[in-house]
Order: sequence, then structure tokens, then C-alpha cells
Amino acid sequence: MSEKPNHLLCFGFGFSAQALAAILPEDEWAVTGTSRSPQGCDRIRALGFDAAVFNDETPLKSSMLDGVSHIVVSAPPGKTGDPVLKLHGADLARRSAHIKWLAYLSTTGVYGDRQGGWVDETSSLQPSTARGNARLAAETGWMNLWRDAGLAVHLFRLAGIYGPDRNQLQSLRNGKTRRVIKQGQVFSRIHVADIAGILRASMEKPNPGSAYNVCDDEAAPPQDVVAYAAELLGIEPPPEIAFEDAELSDMAKSFYAESKRVSNQKVKTELGYSFIYPTYHQGLKALV
Repeated sequence: MSEKPNHLLCFGFGFSAQALAAILPEDEWAVTGTSRSPQGCDRIRALGFDAAVFNDETPLKSSMLDGVSHIVVSAPPGKTGDPVLKLHGADLARRSAHIKWLAYLSTTGVYGDRQGGWVDETSSLQPSTARGNARLAAETGWMNLWRDAGLAVHLFRLAGIYGPDRNQLQSLRNGKTRRVIKQGQVFSRIHVADIAGILRASMEKPNPGSAYNVCDDEAAPPQDVVAYAAELLGIEPPPEIAFEDAELSDMAKSFYAESKRVSNQKVKTELGYSFIYPTYHQGLKALV
């Protein structure tokens, strides 16, 4: 058990979890992260955090949950559902009295397609893709643990994530981005630094059973973001391509299958959060 007053366990020590860990005071927080492979664990240790292998078939030793006060679950659902729920749901339920806060990182895909209309946390959940349905099933499982066992579950529905080394500037430099035009299409986005900030704000003001949309202030057509990134780099944007002619992968097509504007008002009013990057304009400009 860590001698530090707080211990964060991240099931999936990826982009968002690393950003959160980086802003936690080292003298107050121990951080443990999981990876799907031993090689991934080596990377976690290189960042200065403890590590353990965890995947759909490899549970953690139950003792690793001892002393954990806060949890982030970002591991995606697999073919048999949410791996953390499947392998550790019962363990976590037994420890509910000692876990102060658990965050399940979901997706705004649980709202489905709204043809450019607005959604907030009170909107109906009607996913239109397999990924969205899997996330909704996982959300339901986690909320059941809150209702049945009192586990301090919070849902965070993330929009499209960008940040250092994962952004349209990088894609343009690598020649890997296109300006695909689909009439009426808009996406919401979130800088990874604001994901970390919102999670930290929730830690300081927990409200188990709550769901929060995690997105910035400006939903926008994807081609506008590409054009702005090109402007920042001082280069010509890629030519426009009609969606019907774009020959997208199945994954890319699934993103274009849904168009909506996502409200972030709840994180502002309930958590008192002020965005570091209120729109992609500030976020991309800072990344240049």
C-alpha cells in the first residue's frame, strides 16, 4: 500500500490517463497504470509510474486494488464487453467504501446521430454504431455498480480527442489528412489537457452517478479544422473531396455516420471548470 494519501489506478494508461497523472501533485499521489503487454508496462515505468499487465483475459492480482482511492477506466469494451467490469467488477464492489471516485471514460457516440442538433447529459441515449452500443452497454454496467454497491462511478462522454502528437497539424505534416466534405456534418472535440482538467475538477467535487459531456465550446465541420491547421502552418490545405468519393475506412465512415453538437454546460456549472482551450482555434494554435 502506498504511503501517499491518494492512489490512482488507471485501467488503460493511455493519452488521457497520462495527461491526468501529469497534473497530480507527486507528493500526494501514487499512480498505477495498466497495459495490454509487458512492453507497454516498460513504457509506463519509464514515465515514472508503477505498471501492471491487464487485458480482456489477464486480471490484476486482487491485492493490487488494496489502498486504491481513485480509478480511471479507459480500457475499451472488447468482444465480450467491458473487460474491467468482467474481471474486477465484483472486487471493486467489495471495495466501494474505500474508493472515493471512479471515472469511466465513454464517448459522445452514445447519443447517436442528431443531424447536427444539440445534445446534453439529459438527452436520450440512442447509439447508431457498434462502438456506440458497446460503450452504452459498459456505461449501463458501471451505473449498475453505483446503484447496487454504492461504487462512486462517474461517466465522462468524450468527444474527439486531440493534443500533442495527435492533431491535424501533425496529420498535415505527415500528409495523412484530407478535407472530406459531407453536407451538414459537425463534430465536437476536446484537447487532452482539458480532459485532464475536467477529471481533476470532478475528483475535487465528486458526485457519484453523474454523467458529463467532455467537449469544447465549438462543434465544427472537420474540413474547417483542417483548413485552419493548414493556415497555422502556412501551407495550402488539401483539396476538398466529397464524402461519397473519399473511399474511407470502416472506422472513418463510422465517425461520419453521426453529426451532433454536444453541450459542455454541465462541467462549467456543476464542476466550475474553465477551459484551457475553449475551441480548436486556441488548442491548435498552442500546439504549433
